[in-house]
Amino acid sequence: MTRGGDDEPGANFSLARLALSSLGSAAAVLALVAVVIVVLKPSPGLGLTIALLGVAGAIAAMGFVSVRITRRAFGRHERRS
Repeated sequence: MTRGGDDEPGANFSLARLALSSLGSAAAVLALVAVVIVVLKPSPGLGLTIALLGVAGAIAAMGFVSVRITRRAFGRHERRS
């Protein structure tokens, strides 16, 4: 659903696309980490470290993708205090 014309900020914004893209990027990172753990077969401590880094990477990927999509739709506004 769009609001107004295409010149209006946010006219091409889709909340569903934002959610699916963010979750998709996190799932891709976690899948990559799972493959790395299966291939390397690390010790339990190292495996836990790799998994925790994967969770942090998934969170970072979600943030990066969501900020990129949101800025593309609404533009980058400088915050003035």
